[in-house]
Amino acid sequence: MKSDMNNDNYVHGYSLKESTRLSDQANTLSELLHKNIAYLPNSKVLEAGCGVGAQTIILARNSPNAHFTSIDISSESLAEAKARVNRLGILNVEFQAASIFDLPFDENSFDHLFVCFILEHLQEPVKALNCLKKVLKPGGTITVIEGDHGSAFYYPENNLAQKAINCLVEIQSRKGGNALIGRQLYPILKQADFKNINVLPCQVYCDSSRPEWVDGFTIKTFIAMVEGIKEEALKLNLTGPEEWNKGMTALYDTSGEEGTFSYTFFKGIGVK
Repeated sequence: MKSDMNNDNYVHGYSLKESTRLSDQANTLSELLHKNIAYLPNSKVLEAGCGVGAQTIILARNSPNAHFTSIDISSESLAEAKARVNRLGILNVEFQAASIFDLPFDENSFDHLFVCFILEHLQEPVKALNCLKKVLKPGGTITVIEGDHGSAFYYPENNLAQKAINCLVEIQSRKGGNALIGRQLYPILKQADFKNINVLPCQVYCDSSRPEWVDGFTIKTFIAMVEGIKEEALKLNLTGPEEWNKGMTALYDTSGEEGTFSYTFFKGIGVK
């Protein structure tokens, strides 16, 4: 299989800690990101880049009578995704090892496509969408969800906290990805020649009046994501140990009693 994202290029890695973070993220954001995503009975849906199945579980539960084919290039992630689905007794998903750029499906095979947090890791996101579009039936829909690290606003403000976030953006860029891709969903979908494109911002806002969001998103999703690139940021001399530690302390301050944190995801929908 070929892809311009391989296991080495995945900025977040494949550790148990990252698997937990993905699950925390999916569970915290399920109502926000999956709102109005439900597929008709007997629909065939391709989920591209399912990872450990964090989004798969939500999709399958929300549309129990649709059939999902979930693909990924990582055999380890697929094994974990399959185990999770089996433990929950979910029966409407099948998993397959496949690259977005070399899909083993006939053209016009699927009624819908679901692509979540994948394009940000690819050197050629438009090419990826064009490859996916080939297996989508005429009139079928695509749903694409991506974040944008440039949309992170927080209080108290701190330059070293921002530098830590910028390290993540830089490392992802060096690996061929784009951590700021959320703002580009409309032109990317348009370049892939999808029709009736509609992009919606999905804003997360956290303060101490919403402790479940502070815990689930500020700490377990965003801060955990930034913490995950510490070793590489130091190795690349993008920051130093002291300023990194100060930056992370400042990020944690945003989860305190007087802290706030805001982030925007973008959900794009188009039609073939």
